[in-house]
Amino acid sequence: MNVVKAVLLKVLAALLFAIMSVLVRWVGERYPVGQVVFYRSAFAILPVVVIYAWRRELMAAVRIGRPLQHFWRGISAVCAMFCNFSSLARLPVVDATAISFVSPLMTVALSALFLKERVRIYRWSAVIVGFVGVLVMLSPHLDVSRSTTNTVAVAGALFGLAGAFFAACSTVQTRALARSETTSSIVLYFSLICTIAGLCTLPFGWLTPTWPEFAALVAIGICGGLAHIFLTESYRLAEASLVAPFDYTSMLWALVLGYLVFSELPDAMVFVGAAIIAAAGLFVIWRERQLGLERARVAEGPPAAT
Repeated sequence: MNVVKAVLLKVLAALLFAIMSVLVRWVGERYPVGQVVFYRSAFAILPVVVIYAWRRELMAAVRIGRPLQHFWRGISAVCAMFCNFSSLARLPVVDATAISFVSPLMTVALSALFLKERVRIYRWSAVIVGFVGVLVMLSPHLDVSRSTTNTVAVAGALFGLAGAFFAACSTVQTRALARSETTSSIVLYFSLICTIAGLCTLPFGWLTPTWPEFAALVAIGICGGLAHIFLTESYRLAEASLVAPFDYTSMLWALVLGYLVFSELPDAMVFVGAAIIAAAGLFVIWRERQLGLERARVAEGPPAAT
């Protein structure tokens, strides 16, 4: 276990995802979502193939045993990407990022329903508190009658919540797939399915990008692909309960980059709501770690008599 390296990789992944979000926000005001999804997925394949070929794991990525499950996992990931990118096109980067943090809490509920995992009252309480945080964060946008801009923000928030739901569905399916499939195959087929889905929107009208816009679209894919790899590697090097809290550094990166690029300063209620969601998420992580330690002590058994 290499905790320092794992944390550094997780923070770097959070930074790359934040850069990707800023670029999506920049091009999303002009380009169709399907076109952005295509570039995000197609150019994410490049670092994935290079890294896994270098590690001699490319054949393991190609071989799969449950193609139908890969397909359904890809569909949920496609829906999540379309919704998240639609949210970023309508909301400040910090707002969209904060809404996405409700996804792990939704995963708790879905795991109980579909994976039949035992979810105790502590985690259900955290889920409820997290959704309260979402309502607090969205409260400035809930009066749709105030302005057209507010209507756009409400649409962005709804897309963000839908994206969080589909991301949670994808996470649950990934957990099920991980029992028999390799990480490399899950990542590769996720990218391929999302690429094909994005390409299917070509007849609905794509724009010819300028060179700076083309560079931004390519960077979206490369940042997303590298972030996915670093994220996976961080969980390989240390326990999830140690690494997962550093997801919330995304909020810091989103705040800084959103201000520098778009001069966006979020409403105070966004910070309050985001803090509630983060607290609920961190509580779930802490509780899981405590239960893990408890199970480890039970497995070890009572100390030997001397």
